[in-house]
Amino acid sequence: MTRLISDRELTATTVVANNTMNRERGLTGVNSYARELGFDPAAWLREHGGASPAWLDLCSSEGRALAEAARRLPPTAELTGVDLVGPQAARPAPQALAADADAARPGLRLITAAVADWTPTLGPGRSYDLITCVHGLHYLGDQLAALTRAATWLAPAGRLAAHFDPDSIRHPDGSSAARPVVAALRAAGFAYHPRRHLLVLDGGRSVHLPFTYTGADPSAGPNYTGQPAVASHYRHTARTPV
Repeated sequence: MTRLISDRELTATTVVANNTMNRERGLTGVNSYARELGFDPAAWLREHGGASPAWLDLCSSEGRALAEAARRLPPTAELTGVDLVGPQAARPAPQALAADADAARPGLRLITAAVADWTPTLGPGRSYDLITCVHGLHYLGDQLAALTRAATWLAPAGRLAAHFDPDSIRHPDGSSAARPVVAALRAAGFAYHPRRHLLVLDGGRSVHLPFTYTGADPSAGPNYTGQPAVASHYRHTARTPV
């Protein structure tokens, strides 16, 4: 039987801690968020985010897409990236930083933290207009909890877009739980686009899914991206009353 581990143990495994999925990915172009998501996040925020748009990028790695978006959005925009490892690229010298417009922006923050443990710190009455997780759920244990938490951080007219591999969701015996999980997500308001392996939720809300997390398997092997990923195991339970 597969040995399942806790999310705290999972963060120390090489498949998670050394992940390089988004290290070089920018905002637009060949290797970009726009290509992976099917829309340009900065353009979407300019159209839907109002005068002070807020974008949260989970598993943001180097935060290149956020930094590029900062140049295209109003100075009042709040751009936050959260990543377990955080930026690893060499930083400019202090004198270069002083001349870097992005470095002086108080609204651009890259936070090194486990996504499962992090809580937003937006001001009173604020929520995120856009939340993204580009190929990041593949390295989380309780993927469904990450999705349900993010749904509550979203503005009423906001969008959550996250890559999701249904084959990574398993029953306690290791068999696939893809069908019931995708059905439950769709019933909760998510749209799933199989060609892109993308979940999209338009409009913040409370989401209740009838599954109880039992642990993670970091030895599941490569997923559809070709990279080693995590399998998340759940027990199907009665739906929680709303």
